[in-house]
Amino acid sequence: MIRRYTLPEMGAIWTDESRFGRMLEVELAVCRARARRGLVPEAALRGIETRARVDVDRIAEIERTTDHDVIAFVTQVAESVGPEGRHLHLGLTSSDVVDTALALQLRAAGDLLLAAVDQLLRVLVDRARREAGTVLMGRTHSVHAEPTTLGLKLAGWAFEVDRGRARLAAAVDEIGTGKVSGPVGTYSHLDPELESEVLDDLGLHADAVSTQIVQRDRHAALLAAIAILGGTLERLATEVRNLQHSEIGELQEPFRSGQKGSSAMPHKRNPILSERIAGLARLLRGYAHTALENQPLWHERDISHSSAERVILPDATIVLHYALVRTTGLVEGLVARPERMRENIERGLGLHASSRVLLALVDQAGLPREEAYAIVQRAALRAADERRPLRDLLATDPTVAGRLSLATLDACFDDAAFLRHVPAVIARLEALDAGLAERGARVARPVPAGAAR
Repeated sequence: MIRRYTLPEMGAIWTDESRFGRMLEVELAVCRARARRGLVPEAALRGIETRARVDVDRIAEIERTTDHDVIAFVTQVAESVGPEGRHLHLGLTSSDVVDTALALQLRAAGDLLLAAVDQLLRVLVDRARREAGTVLMGRTHSVHAEPTTLGLKLAGWAFEVDRGRARLAAAVDEIGTGKVSGPVGTYSHLDPELESEVLDDLGLHADAVSTQIVQRDRHAALLAAIAILGGTLERLATEVRNLQHSEIGELQEPFRSGQKGSSAMPHKRNPILSERIAGLARLLRGYAHTALENQPLWHERDISHSSAERVILPDATIVLHYALVRTTGLVEGLVARPERMRENIERGLGLHASSRVLLALVDQAGLPREEAYAIVQRAALRAADERRPLRDLLATDPTVAGRLSLATLDACFDDAAFLRHVPAVIARLEALDAGLAERGARVARPVPAGAAR
């Protein structure tokens, strides 16, 4: 991923130094397990643990000859150790090291993503409560429907983000799966108990039947969860973009001092952050598609997935992390304009009250529903065409006037009636509070070394 969209903490997980460092962790864990079985002398193990190091430049130099990065890695680490380096990589196949190290990287990336999701959730919940009473027009098919509140929109986004988090958390847990079962997964050189011991030390699950690789359904599930969460961010960003239209003007992205919107037009204040988030979400869907294509590998393995994964796994986690952090800033700095919201409601001429008038004519006046619908629709279409308030036209309609008092008719146009249950819906955010608090407490508790999650 280009530097523009790479935040430092996520980018650090995907450097060559980090990748080979994780591979070295796996090699050392295997050496320790073999030493406990008397297969590696204690003095040799101490030498390996003391001197083993990663030199990315030297690995690259060796790979130019071997055309095999794992062999180059093992050769370079063995060089750094000296004679005891002969105990490295015994009984292992490349994927034992590569896939297990990749699980460590993906789990670390997943933890960063989950922390970023939680931060976005906190901001959404807080802003939803603060905007619970900020009334604006709800729209369906881009047409005025009935009033809602900005807080209700934000609460809906919060719960969707929380659902995305649950999918992501499950995928991150599952992706923390390694294997030390050797060529074609038959444990021909190392026994299953050693694998369990190594993966326990690394805090990973063991693949029950791994063939030569960890099967790629897990990776597909992770990128699908990432793509779905990206779609949620795009839905949020798209709503901000729509409500920032000049003709609507109810929301605006934060616009810092010195920021400029156009090289030619000084007046422009464009929703560039929302548009960027929408564009990045498209990338995430593409990465998910590639991950799905990586599932049907030939026989016990091939490496058609490898080249694709070197791109899609770092990029997908980097892009989602960036989008989550930027969306959090967008929600925090979002400018709400209640005066424009009220202005737009008034421009609707009260047409949004048509449903309540319909109910009053049926429930209170006793008209058949189809007759009541025709009366209200006729008046509503005329109000829109003639730009006259719907309430005034209904008040002079003989059928309506003969059946509903003016007080009853006016009550149909009281916006508070539409929003009377909003507090009950906003109160449901307490469930998200509980989840955030529980996860915060869990993070505060130390996790025992080597404990699988």
